[in-house]
Amino acid sequence: MENVAIIGSGSWGVALAIHLAKKGNKVKVWSFDKEEARLINEEKKCKFLPEVSLPDNIYCYTNFEDTIKDTKIILNVTPSAFVRNTVKQYKHLVENQPIIMCTKGFEKDTLYTLDEVIKEELPDKLYGVLSGPSHAEEVSKGIPTAMVAASENEEIQNMLQTLFMNDKMRIYTSFDVKGVELGGALKNIIAFCAGIAVELGLGDNSYAALITRGLTEMSRLGVKLGGKKETFYGLTGLGDLIVTCLSEHSRNRKAGRLIGAGKTIEETRKEVGMTIESIDNIEVAYELSKLHNVEMPIVDAVYNVLYNGLKPEEAVNMLMTRDKKCE
Repeated sequence: MENVAIIGSGSWGVALAIHLAKKGNKVKVWSFDKEEARLINEEKKCKFLPEVSLPDNIYCYTNFEDTIKDTKIILNVTPSAFVRNTVKQYKHLVENQPIIMCTKGFEKDTLYTLDEVIKEELPDKLYGVLSGPSHAEEVSKGIPTAMVAASENEEIQNMLQTLFMNDKMRIYTSFDVKGVELGGALKNIIAFCAGIAVELGLGDNSYAALITRGLTEMSRLGVKLGGKKETFYGLTGLGDLIVTCLSEHSRNRKAGRLIGAGKTIEETRKEVGMTIESIDNIEVAYELSKLHNVEMPIVDAVYNVLYNGLKPEEAVNMLMTRDKKCE
């Protein structure tokens, strides 16, 4: 059994804490919010996962020192927009622990994937990624889930596989850190579009077209940025895309529905109440597609819906009436 630090007390961070604690590990969670910490410590509850009770071997702190001290591994589960600033605050405390990114997204200002952020801030530390089709609500309840542990270091892959794997969670390994990260970030955009499609009353034919052509765009950009094509057709690409596009658990899909219903970005953020990675990811993917000359018509369309006043119905028509293509 291990001592594990989890940086971030949102739904995903706490869901991972529950899973690891049930396996007998001591889990220390960092939160920036004193009330969240009190709720976890005293009532064994998480406000984002109201239906579950937390095991007794989960402890929450509001300082990094107590969270990281004497731990073997650090899971970073903060929203992508806050990864760099958060890491800056705790990197002086990191000893031999590998940093495992459990967040899906980009750094908007630099267009970096999150492994690039960590390599800048902690260049000498071991790094890995845990990703895949995994709603926090289901992991927290022990519903069987399959994920991927990616690292350039095989020992880190094996460590994560041993740490997480049991009859409720199956872990596969991969060396393709870039592909795994890009799949997790880019699928949020297609899930956002799926939400718009739901709100427009489109049917199964439309969802199938969106998912498959969305996957084509994801892999097209992902390979250009250094990922392996086969990764995008595995758990962290196609698998994550399916679960995020089709489930009501998905906050990115919910955000798309709100935009499809005519809400503004600000109204959507307020109503969802949690971080919406897809909105920032759309901007980054749009910029990266132009920078690397990659054709991404779905990304172009949703970018113009969000930022240039294009109506969702017009975006659908534009996509359907594009020039003839060969698949």
